[in-house]
Amino acid sequence: MSIASLDDRNRRVGLIALVAALSMLGLGYASVPLYRLFCQATGFGGTTMRVSEAVAGKVKASSNTITIRFDANVERDMPWQFRPLQVTDTVSIGSRDLAIFTAKNLSGKPITGTATFNVVPAQAGKYFNKIQCFCFTEQVLQPGQEVRMPVIYFVDPKIMDDPDARDIQQITLSYTFHSAADADNGTGSRADVDIASAAKPLDRARAGG
Repeated sequence: MSIASLDDRNRRVGLIALVAALSMLGLGYASVPLYRLFCQATGFGGTTMRVSEAVAGKVKASSNTITIRFDANVERDMPWQFRPLQVTDTVSIGSRDLAIFTAKNLSGKPITGTATFNVVPAQAGKYFNKIQCFCFTEQVLQPGQEVRMPVIYFVDPKIMDDPDARDIQQITLSYTFHSAADADNGTGSRADVDIASAAKPLDRARAGG
C-alpha cells in the first residue's frame, strides 16, 4: 500500500471517529430534556404531572380520601431554611388543595434557588397533578427575606382504577432546593424543573421578618 493510500485511510478513520464523538456529545446534551419529557409524560421515577386550570376544572372529586405528606430539604451548603407549614393533609381524591411551604434566606447575599421534586411511592407520580407550584420557576430571596410558597394540586381519580396504585394510602411530596448557580454549573440536578411557568410565591414577608 502506498504512503498516499495509507494517509487517505487514516484520514477516513479519523473523520469517522470525530463524527462518532460529536454524535455521542450531542446525545449527551439531548438526553436531559428528553428524559425530562419522558418523566413528565409517564410519571416515571415519581415525577409529578402539570396541568392547566381548564383541565383541572373538568376533574370530578371523589368521596375517597388520601393523605399527602410534605417533605422539604435544601442542598448541602445552601443557606436557606425551607419547610412545609403543614406536614400532612388528608384530601378528597380529585379535589384541588393548597399546600404552603416557607423559605428563608439565612445569608447576607441574594440567593437564587431552584427546586427539584418527586413523589413516593413512585407509581403515584402520574396521578399527582400540579396546577401551580413554586417549583415551576427559579426563586430569588434577598438577604434575610422569607417567603410563603404555594402548591395547588390534586390527585387524579384514575388512581383508584390502577391495580398498582389504588391501595396507596399516603403520598409523600418531596422538594429539594438547590442553588441555581450550582445547577447551572452542573452540580445540581434540574432534570425535573419546569421553568416555563410564571408562578410566583404566594406572598413575600419583609426582609428579616
